[in-house]
Amino acid sequence: MIAPDVRRLFVTRTVRLFAYGALSVILVVYLTTTGLGAAQVGTLLTLTLAGDTAISLWLTTRADRLGRRRMLVVGAILMTAAGLAFAATRSFLLLVIAGTIGVISPSGNEVGPFLPIEQAALSQIVPAARRTGVFAWYTLAGSLATALGSLAGGFLSHELHSYRFVISGYAALGLVLAGVFSRLSSVVEVPAVAPARSTTLGLGGSRGIVLKLSALFGLDAFGGGFVVQGFAAYWFYLRFAVNPATLGTIFFGANVFAGISALLAARLAARFGLVRTMVFTHLPSNILLMLVPLMPTLPLAVLVLLLRFSISQMDVPTRQAYVMAVVHPDERSAAAGITGVARTTGAALAPIFAGWMLARPAWISAPFFLAGGLKIVYDLVLYRAFVWVEPEDT
Repeated sequence: MIAPDVRRLFVTRTVRLFAYGALSVILVVYLTTTGLGAAQVGTLLTLTLAGDTAISLWLTTRADRLGRRRMLVVGAILMTAAGLAFAATRSFLLLVIAGTIGVISPSGNEVGPFLPIEQAALSQIVPAARRTGVFAWYTLAGSLATALGSLAGGFLSHELHSYRFVISGYAALGLVLAGVFSRLSSVVEVPAVAPARSTTLGLGGSRGIVLKLSALFGLDAFGGGFVVQGFAAYWFYLRFAVNPATLGTIFFGANVFAGISALLAARLAARFGLVRTMVFTHLPSNILLMLVPLMPTLPLAVLVLLLRFSISQMDVPTRQAYVMAVVHPDERSAAAGITGVARTTGAALAPIFAGWMLARPAWISAPFFLAGGLKIVYDLVLYRAFVWVEPEDT
C-alpha cells in the first residue's frame, strides 16, 4: 500500500514538472518576442538560476530544523510570484528582479527547494531497499509531466497573448503546489529523536563527501546549462525554423523517453552498483548530445535527440539514491539541497555564454559540443573518485 504522503509528493512532482515543461518550450521565444535580445535572455536566465540557487540554499539548509512542509509552501508561493511577474511586465530590470527572487525554470528541470526536500521526505518514508526504485518512478512521473507540459505549452502558444496565458498558468500551478504541500503530514519531518550534531549549512559528519559530490555535480550541470531545454528548443527554431507546436511535440517525445529510461536504473543499480550505473549510462548519452548539431536534417537531429534522451535519465534516480544513502538521515534535506544548489549554480553560469553563442550564427551549435565534452569529463572523474565508496544505507 502506498502511503498518503508518498502519493502527495508524486502529485506535487507531477504538477510542478508539468508547469516547468510548458514554460521551458516558450520562455525564450516569449522573451525575444517581447523585444529582448538573445544575449539579454541569456543574462536573464543566468540571473534567474542564480537567484533560484540562493533561495534553494537558504530554504533547504533550514528545512530539517524549521520544517520541510513550511519550506515547500514558501517555495511554491515564490513560484507563483515569479510567474505573475513574467506575465505582467516587459521590463528587463523587473524581470531580473522577479527571476532572481522567485522560482522560474527555463530548462524544464527542477529548480528551487522542492526536489531536495521531497527527496529527503521520501527517503524517510520509503524503506532503504526500495529507495532507488521509488526514485526511478518519481523521475518517470516528472519526465512524463514535463513531456505533457512541453506538449501543452507548444500547442497553446501561437502569439504573444497566448505565451502570457501559459506563463499565467505556471503561476496558478504554484498555488496548487502550496495547497498540496500544506496537506503533508508530520511523518515527512525529521523525527524529534534524531541526534543533534554540530553543523555547518545543516551538515555534520557528511560534510566531506557532500562537498566533493557537489563540485562534480556542479561541473555536470554547468555542461548541461549550455543546452537547457529552452535553449535547445530555440536552437531547433533557429536551425530548422521549427514552430512552437512542433517544438512541443519534439520535447514531449524526448521527455517520455527520458522518463522510461529511468525505470531501468533500479535494475541496473542492483546489478552493477549506483556509481557504475550513473557513469556507464551517462557517457553514451553525452556522445549523442554532441552529435545532434552534426545532423543535416530535422528528422535526423530529432532522432539523435530522442536516442540521447532514451538513456539520459538513468543516472538521475541512482544519483539521488546515492546521495541519500551516504549521508546521515537528519542531514538529507541539507545534503540534497547543497548538491542541488551546486547543480543550479553550474547551470546558472552557462546560459549567459550560450545566449552569446546563439546570437551569432556561426556559433549556434557550439553549446552542444561544450555540454557533451564537459559532461564526459564529469563522468570520468566521478567514476575514479567514487566507484569504491559504498553507501552506508542502501
